Amino acid sequence: MKAIVVIPARYGSTRLPGKPLLDIHGKPLIQHVYENARRARLSEKVIVATDDRRVFDAVMAFGGDVVMTSPEHPSGTDRIAEVVKDMSVEVVVNLQGDEPMIMPDMIDDVITILFEDKKADMGTLVKKIDNIADVMNPNVVKAVFDKEGFAMYFSRSPVPFYRDMFAINPLNKDESDKEVVFRFSCLPDGNYRFFKHIGIYSYRKDVLLQLTDSPPTELEIAEKLEQLRALQEGFKIKIKETSYDTVGVDTEEDLIRVRELLVSLLSKKIQ
Repeated sequence: MKAIVVIPARYGSTRLPGKPLLDIHGKPLIQHVYENARRARLSEKVIVATDDRRVFDAVMAFGGDVVMTSPEHPSGTDRIAEVVKDMSVEVVVNLQGDEPMIMPDMIDDVITILFEDKKADMGTLVKKIDNIADVMNPNVVKAVFDKEGFAMYFSRSPVPFYRDMFAINPLNKDESDKEVVFRFSCLPDGNYRFFKHIGIYSYRKDVLLQLTDSPPTELEIAEKLEQLRALQEGFKIKIKETSYDTVGVDTEEDLIRVRELLVSLLSKKIQ
């Protein structure tokens, strides 16, 4: 096979237990992710990888392809590697099981990256950030890349740091108070560029297996970003800009927001 999508789905989420099975308009969350992935043109197969019988049974119930994996895996990437290690496939897409807003075009885009650029070991997406809240939010990962589109770094901090865009001011005049706030001021021509990393990846199969055989690196541990292991190990991650955004479901608030967004999208389709 040329390309497949594997969706790691863990039942035991700390912040939102049973997340893959949470109801979104009559379907479990994992079904929304699976059905969107099935609509991608370039993927020949979609597989859910789980370590929980409840998730396995739910996927089977809606007719999906699912595989039971070891409960010992430290990450979804390791779970995916177990699924594909004995498969004949060139490109593997890692699509998180908590992304019900993923668009099929986004999956095709990360696959196309590896089909078109032989220098790329991995592919991923970014979207331009248009508000300061996301720039300053450590839960929104930022990416910087070179002129050929290869990732230079990913960070929870604002990168690049536009020196003239930010000013650090004490919250009060008490010098013992070390807290600071960032004041945002647009550059005179408004020409600033921050990019949000969209957490979908494509891997060449051999690269995926090499990464999962490598220990976590210093930067990965510091930022809690698994893609930094790939950069520190010397792999080249090619980035493509997308106009789509996603809303991952990590909290109850995220779940409410996704339900509202899907209602809005459905009403637009009906109109």
